[in-house]
Amino acid sequence: MKEIQGVLTAMATPFREDGSLDLESARRLAAHILEDGSHGLVIAGTTGECPTLTDGEELELLQAVRAEVGEGALLICGTGTNDTQHSRELTKMAADAGADASLVVVPYYNKPNRAGIRAHFEAVAEAVPELPMVMYNIPSRVIVNADPELLGELGRDVPNIIAVKQSNADELGPIDGLSVLAGDNETFYDTLEFGGAGGVLVASNVISRQMREIWDAAQAGDLARAREIDNSLRPLYAALGVTTNPIPVKAALEMVGLASDAVRLPLVKCDDDQRAVVRAGLEAVGLPVAH
Repeated sequence: MKEIQGVLTAMATPFREDGSLDLESARRLAAHILEDGSHGLVIAGTTGECPTLTDGEELELLQAVRAEVGEGALLICGTGTNDTQHSRELTKMAADAGADASLVVVPYYNKPNRAGIRAHFEAVAEAVPELPMVMYNIPSRVIVNADPELLGELGRDVPNIIAVKQSNADELGPIDGLSVLAGDNETFYDTLEFGGAGGVLVASNVISRQMREIWDAAQAGDLARAREIDNSLRPLYAALGVTTNPIPVKAALEMVGLASDAVRLPLVKCDDDQRAVVRAGLEAVGLPVAH
């Protein structure tokens, strides 16, 4: 099993201007991110616009990236939905298509109670017991929260549930029985400081090298240097939050010449004011902006 740690980039999914999936650009972007320093990629997560990808597109994307980056690269695939049976089937298909692990979000919209959240994760994990699972706790999008006690219980009780992407900053901290991954750029350093496993990050679509430097410094015990680098990148972190993710990071990718800024409805591209914020964020961290 590949180690699920370090800088794990939540890769944006490139689309053409007509909204179709751009697999050629996806292959190039994946290769660039890994070459620039990321330890692995999360395919078809929130940043990858999973709500508007069909199952077939998600598998096509995963297979194209795998073919480009080779068997040695860590690829985690978002397979969680608010339908447990659908999540089970998608997880099976992702495993067959080459995923090294699944990313399974707390079910959204249904608003399950604590017992339902537990039963959902158990059922999806059981569908492919040999495939490691990273749970994904993001109450800002899901509405319900999986508290650290419940997450830890699942990590201890279900052998292939090994980590959580924690996007609830109010409950960020060690969890007995699980590896903890930062769920956003701003909490990456904090997660490393308490001994967490790394982060599933958005900014590393464009600054993978710099975020790898944070990781490397922390692993060498130089937390002061890690914090210094993290502080220098905060203008970009803030800029990438100017509107709903992944709209700003797609604008950033377009500005630095890595991919189109096309998104699928109901998301729309950055307006001029938002683009100005993203541009300023890129320039603040020393990235050349092509146009």
